[in-house]
Amino acid sequence: MLKPSAVYLGTSTQPEYLALRYANRHGLVTGATGTGKTVTLQILAEGFSAAGVPVFCADVKGDVAGLAAPGVPQDFLAERAEKIGFSDYAFSAFPVIFWDLFGRQGHPVRTTISEMGPLLLSRMLDLNATQEGVLNAAFAYADDEGLLLLDLKDLRSLLTYMSDNARDMSARYGNIASASVGAIQRTLLVLEQQGGAQFFGEPALTIADLMRTDAEGRGLISILAADELMRAPRLYAIFLLWLLSELFEELPEVGDPEKPKLVFFFDEAHLLFDAAPKALLDKIEQVVKLVRSKGVGVYFITQNPMDIPEPVLAQLGNRIQHALRAYTPREQRAVRAAADSFRPNPDFSTEAVITELGTGEALVSTIGDKGAPSIVGRTLIRPPSSRMGPLTPDERAQVIAQSPVHGRYEDVIDRESAHEILARKAADRLRDEELDALRKEAEKQAKPKRPTSSGRRTDSPFDAFAKTFARELGRSVVRGVLGGLSRR
Repeated sequence: MLKPSAVYLGTSTQPEYLALRYANRHGLVTGATGTGKTVTLQILAEGFSAAGVPVFCADVKGDVAGLAAPGVPQDFLAERAEKIGFSDYAFSAFPVIFWDLFGRQGHPVRTTISEMGPLLLSRMLDLNATQEGVLNAAFAYADDEGLLLLDLKDLRSLLTYMSDNARDMSARYGNIASASVGAIQRTLLVLEQQGGAQFFGEPALTIADLMRTDAEGRGLISILAADELMRAPRLYAIFLLWLLSELFEELPEVGDPEKPKLVFFFDEAHLLFDAAPKALLDKIEQVVKLVRSKGVGVYFITQNPMDIPEPVLAQLGNRIQHALRAYTPREQRAVRAAADSFRPNPDFSTEAVITELGTGEALVSTIGDKGAPSIVGRTLIRPPSSRMGPLTPDERAQVIAQSPVHGRYEDVIDRESAHEILARKAADRLRDEELDALRKEAEKQAKPKRPTSSGRRTDSPFDAFAKTFARELGRSVVRGVLGGLSRR
């Protein structure tokens, strides 16, 4: 049943596979809540890992963490395996690395402000066009002056410096309005209160650590703890887009490899596209379209295919559709749209079947020979070999302690960057201003006497004091002499 060149998904009228050579053509997993999307993600991750392909995925509910432990025998799992003819079914744990932006349930994940860039950072902070312009000016000034922007205090210090020197900088970078700077500072404060400050800094995540294999040649599955992160959905979405962009920027062109270099799962994908400005949508479309040539497969997981913009949806060749509900006109349109995206099967109505699918059942169509999509099949999804459900805290801690990157990201590095340089520059400027004030005061005190209107010279305070002192001294001497004469 298992193939070395494909990932086994389940069985329809025949075994359904996802060919590794076409896995970088991206994919889509959709379906209503409770229809089996998480298990589908789990078996895809298992299949890719077994084939030596590293995987990155987010764990929104904590269930995906079960990949790190072998499954537990249960009657319904054995029945499903027997029903679909899965004779190779066995329980197994898979190699996992846990990550966490907050550093609590996995290794800390960080990037720098510079690596994030002004476009994604503006989206994360929900800035308007004027504020985004000021942020772009900040990045331009940092580049021109060689200032490292590593963490939030670097960016805050730079914005404060720009506000204090707005007149000089506006001539070079455009209007630097103090109101816009203040608005950005306030949004940074909100981001910091949400825990975003822990995401920016060093050591930054090394992409190579997401592309590891273990001693047995299995791809390591990087799992991002996202249950707490989902409370800041904008941060979650922008982080995953940043990571995808970094893969695109850093990986070399490989064309169409025999198997992907990495498979990236984007759960709750609608969060990436909700109210996204056109500039961001264009970037997403560009990255998804071109990252395929870097050997990276991107799989979006969401409830409704209509959550994905059409230009991006067109890039997703491998489709797994779980059940959809169709109670409202919009839901009915979504069912029709989903049905129309499949290559029809003459044995059933795709549109009708979408609403009839049971839990753990899906419509499957993958890229087949010559790059054409296969005829859609009503498929019973295979049972996972790993645990269905979360790990205990002790089990998670043990996996983290045995991780190949343990100790690499835990300690923060705070090297000299914009904050320290600008603070020193401000201190030097204050010292120069104080010295200048003292010099001016000294010059004022040492200023030569000026003639009065009567032609006389006006004494300086020091000269006046000297003359007064001399007069008093003279009087004392005279009094002393006269007093001596009178006593005689």
